[in-house]
Amino acid sequence: MRRTRWRLGLVAAATAGLVAATGIILATSAQAAVGCRVTYSAGSQWPGGFTANVGITNLGDPVNGWSLVWTFPSGQRVTQAWNANVTSSGATVTATNVGYNGAIATNGTVSFGFNGSWSGTNTAPTSFALNGVTCTGSVGGTTPPPTSGAPPTSAPPTTRPPTTPPPAGNAMAAVAAMQPGWNLGNSLDAVGADETAWGNPRVTAALLDNIRAQGFNSIRIPVTWSNHHGGAPSYTIDAAWLSRVREVVDWAIADGFYVMINLHHDSWQWINTMPTDRTNVLNRYNALWRQLAAAFRDSSPRLTFESVNEPQFTGASSEAQSISLLNELNTSFRDIVRASGGNNATRLLVIPTLHTNADAARVDPALAWFTATNDPNLIATVHYYGYWPFSVNVAGGTRFDATAQQDLTGAFDRVYNAFVARNIPVIIGEYGLLGFDRHTGTIEQGEKLKFFEFLAWYARDRRITTQLWDNGQHFGRTSFQWSDPELFAQIRSGWTTRSGTASSDQVYVPRTGSVTGKSLTLNLNGLSFQGLRQGSTDLASGTDYTVSGSTLTLTAAAVTRLVGSRAYGVNATVQARFSAGVPWRISVITYDPPVLSNATGQTGSFNVPTQFRGDQLATMEARYADGGNAGPHNWTSFKEYDVAFAPNYTGNTITLKPEFFAEVNDGQRVTLTFHFWSGTTLTYYVTRSGANVTGTVS
Repeated sequence: MRRTRWRLGLVAAATAGLVAATGIILATSAQAAVGCRVTYSAGSQWPGGFTANVGITNLGDPVNGWSLVWTFPSGQRVTQAWNANVTSSGATVTATNVGYNGAIATNGTVSFGFNGSWSGTNTAPTSFALNGVTCTGSVGGTTPPPTSGAPPTSAPPTTRPPTTPPPAGNAMAAVAAMQPGWNLGNSLDAVGADETAWGNPRVTAALLDNIRAQGFNSIRIPVTWSNHHGGAPSYTIDAAWLSRVREVVDWAIADGFYVMINLHHDSWQWINTMPTDRTNVLNRYNALWRQLAAAFRDSSPRLTFESVNEPQFTGASSEAQSISLLNELNTSFRDIVRASGGNNATRLLVIPTLHTNADAARVDPALAWFTATNDPNLIATVHYYGYWPFSVNVAGGTRFDATAQQDLTGAFDRVYNAFVARNIPVIIGEYGLLGFDRHTGTIEQGEKLKFFEFLAWYARDRRITTQLWDNGQHFGRTSFQWSDPELFAQIRSGWTTRSGTASSDQVYVPRTGSVTGKSLTLNLNGLSFQGLRQGSTDLASGTDYTVSGSTLTLTAAAVTRLVGSRAYGVNATVQARFSAGVPWRISVITYDPPVLSNATGQTGSFNVPTQFRGDQLATMEARYADGGNAGPHNWTSFKEYDVAFAPNYTGNTITLKPEFFAEVNDGQRVTLTFHFWSGTTLTYYVTRSGANVTGTVS
């Protein structure tokens, strides 16, 4: 399951941009030892809402505890914040530090972000005061602040010095300060000649600057060393490659990140052969870590080492042997790093479970190793990509339902009870959904948002730090924009608060016939419902919608107005707003049942002609006439989205892929049932005869 992500090396284009509105404030105080500079940017804006980031650079004496005050010129309001405590009195806003970022060294920078609401205009504030002193951009000067949010002629540095880390030896505090985190995936870990081998551009300092500006506090930099070192017995790492890794690490540390490096795809390229080649694997592994420990011996304590990514052992005689081999690697890794001295004597080290898996059979042996090792500067790590049927859309896993929720809470509870409750910090070094690497419709948008909302809340509740896996499909490596701004708004909001959701983000209205009211179930998640809004206009309670308990109903009159001329597709969107978090978007969609047509073709690419008529495909079942399941994953009738089948909405077809026909019996008729998000189901029949396929509607 995991292997698809790195093998394909996919990079999704950053097609949807954030609308940037940036104001940079330069000012000075009246005292020679006091001064500050504030950068304010509203990187994403939508009707009635926006997201902003605020950076504070201390130009004077060191600050221990800070309070930043500003006044919104257009009546905006902060709805939730991260990396700061924010309160408001009218248009005046006060942001104070949280526990881990109260100290700002001279020329040091801290940043925080927030979601806000606005109406009319969203003018950036132009004056800020830090601990009662107006920020003007220098120490002791008298230049007044500019009257607009236009950038100054001299831009601030593109990198930020690190803020003061938590006290040495407090691993729990350090890992809490790493939240939230991000992965620089499919770059330095790419298997090939260099970091561009899997389609991503070379990493730049500007990329890391922009990731830091999104509010991330830690960055995991996966590194694959297999193609970048010499042979036995020294296994000398290529000097140019080591220098490049050090360059990227240094950029990240200069930006104020906590940084993690590791041995990444080495895990399946050669470390996995340890059951049959123990001596050579151990020698090679030890040689690499001796060199890395020496190279980074004096690097900032913000740098952490991860022993190996997703450890696995091919041909092991048993699970017990695999665990024993992993314990041997982890013990050797820790001993090598600690013996190298310098900052490595107390450096935080990240230790994975077998397969970086959160099942009890992998967590319990890892806990035993931690207990026996008794090192206070260790971090446990697992990965989480969701309940597998939901994560890839197979076996009917189209929704983030109670089963998918229980899978998540079970995994997080196990690592909490095993590690966090014993004061051993936990990092989920990678999280996401596996379907991201394939068709954009594999996981429906609203169900995706519910997954990320729930994960963020439960991670906070269990005191677990998370690092988003991003192989280029989320944040554009050169555009510096999110491919799915709605998703990132949900992720970022989740760092500090819950959001309300609903049973669906879609309301389907037939194109013909009378229009009726449409109901959804609200998931309040401890919040209160505040109302519905279309653009900047609030809908009227009682006239446009009603709420009874947790049931939200759009009235027939409102639905009639929203669908307008009833053209196929999305006719309008409304936002359900709650007392905190991001609004829940509801798309009002006009449709008619799709129409399928007969076709002939080949097993290499068979297309079912489809008039979608405003509807979208959720999943597909495949059965033989005797009721047996057809196609791959024959333990379920529901096939895997974009592996066995995929819709093409612009081409008006549903493609049945070669992988599907590879496991279909020759000459046997297969009944396909297509399930659409409107609730429509359609039946279609296909028969394979050698390489030829015939498809009919009856």
